[in-house]
Amino acid sequence: MLKNYVKIAFKVLLRRKFFTFISLFAISFTLVVLMVAAALLDHMFATFPPETRNDRTITIPYVRASGEHFESTGNPGYGLLDGYCRNLPGAEKFSIFCSHAPVTSYVNGQKTVSYLKRTDGVFWEILDFQFLEGAPYTNENEKNADFVAVINQATRQKFFGSGEAIGKNIELAGERFRVVGVVKNVPDYRQIPFADVWVPISTSKSKVYRTALRGGFVGLVLAHSPADFPAIKAELVSRMKHVQMNETGFNKVEAMAETVLETTAREVSPRRREGNAFELLAAGLVMALLFMLLPTINLININVSRILERSSEIGVRKAFGASSWSLVGQFVVENIILTLVGGTLAVALTYPALAFIGQSRLFLYADLHMNWRIFCYGFGLALFFGLLSGVFPAWKMSRLHPVQALKGGVR
Repeated sequence: MLKNYVKIAFKVLLRRKFFTFISLFAISFTLVVLMVAAALLDHMFATFPPETRNDRTITIPYVRASGEHFESTGNPGYGLLDGYCRNLPGAEKFSIFCSHAPVTSYVNGQKTVSYLKRTDGVFWEILDFQFLEGAPYTNENEKNADFVAVINQATRQKFFGSGEAIGKNIELAGERFRVVGVVKNVPDYRQIPFADVWVPISTSKSKVYRTALRGGFVGLVLAHSPADFPAIKAELVSRMKHVQMNETGFNKVEAMAETVLETTAREVSPRRREGNAFELLAAGLVMALLFMLLPTINLININVSRILERSSEIGVRKAFGASSWSLVGQFVVENIILTLVGGTLAVALTYPALAFIGQSRLFLYADLHMNWRIFCYGFGLALFFGLLSGVFPAWKMSRLHPVQALKGGVR
């Protein structure tokens, strides 16, 4: 029976080519937009090198200092992270790094801007960078304030062309570093690992950062397992109660350990004191459904028109004993086939769309591509789209009385 439904579906689609074209355009355009959005979110939050342990990683990116008359929020300082956030229960490794910042260099008389990130040696143990040359610097380099650097392949090209970079010097903002490693470019939508150049924290010109409780740093925690997250978060909250504030006007500091999704949720809603990943995902799902609503309504109207054109066929089949459920099944299958054809077109169009975004430099070093997760998202959306837009027309068709259907009417 299913085989017959499929044959009928293709014959019906070819009968009114203009309606079919409009339907396929609406379906494929909607799904392309949703799949591109899904691809962007997937590349931002899913597991990709160098963030291969996302399921066990949380950060301490945010503190709130308060006093009798003031309240201030921002990144934690090195002093707070170093003095109060190490050896958290359930933590396998702990790293401190600063947010990336632009620095200026001159290459062959031409001004160039690179993004610099200062980290400790453990940073390279938590994140899984793909090294093209050399190796990362270590905690020993950090302890000795060695002027060594890891650069990405784009920076190697800018400073050294196609030659090797290991052992050569690179000058950044008036400081000279010896290159010890070259890594594959990391897109700037991966905020934790992203930079052009990474150097030890201890090479900072000023050492004031060592005692600062607030300012420019982030803690990176690798837990033994995701089950340890609640204990890590609870212990961090407890430790903050014992922090001795060294800033005038403030007597209390709060810090939070968050997953990347929780941090994004908090940044989307800055008035919230903590992020809720579930609410962020729910909001994204609601937006996707609202975006699908208009093309779904248009497709429903087109499907109703298709069904009414076939009222005499429905009347004949009902007169010969066809049940309403068999007719509903036939029309739902036809609509799902239509949406799957549109979904196939959408997948084909998503490839050049992602390539265009990657080449547009909307994101630095973007590496957007299809993968099995995005394909499954698209396939699932196509099925959902087909069911959503096919159920009502099928139900309306099932209510046709055989005599009225033969006369071309509808109840």
